[in-house]
Amino acid sequence: MIFPSTAGQTVGPYFAIGLPWSEGSHAVAPGTAGAITLRGVIYDGAGKPIPDFLLETWQADPAGRFADLHGHGGPSEIVGFRGFARVGHEDGDGSFELLTVKPGPLATASGTIAAPHIDVSLFARGLLHRCVTRFYFADEEAANAVDPVLATVSPERRETLLAKPAEGGYEIDIHLQGPEETVFFAL
Repeated sequence: MIFPSTAGQTVGPYFAIGLPWSEGSHAVAPGTAGAITLRGVIYDGAGKPIPDFLLETWQADPAGRFADLHGHGGPSEIVGFRGFARVGHEDGDGSFELLTVKPGPLATASGTIAAPHIDVSLFARGLLHRCVTRFYFADEEAANAVDPVLATVSPERRETLLAKPAEGGYEIDIHLQGPEETVFFAL
């Protein structure tokens, strides 16, 4: 007997359907002091918005603390700070919007300081593995100049990782391919 394919055996727009999260796109609760909006559009190689995707983010708070208790400088003191956000659309317009706070610099395991950034995982139809990138902040020039991960990216490509100040927060687009392709990291 031949059994039908399951979601784990096929590639489809299952992420937004199968992985909803009640807190969704909020890394912080609405009304949190210092909250910002981070928005953008996800594009395919032809420059067209991707309608079905799942975007996950993980970050520290402005003091460089996480929401967990695993020795990362102590837990965040921001009430309701999750540090994690997930936004997904099955049939959207390619856009995303996250409610968060701007993260602070972090001490790395090697003792260097990482610039404020947000870790990003992108899942979409046709991608057999997640795409991993980071959002840095264009207005953190001094911190970006000494960030150990950003230093591994060629100077002409760093722009693809920089969220630009915009009304109420920051904007950054993700390009999966093409001349403006976002830098992705192999983990």
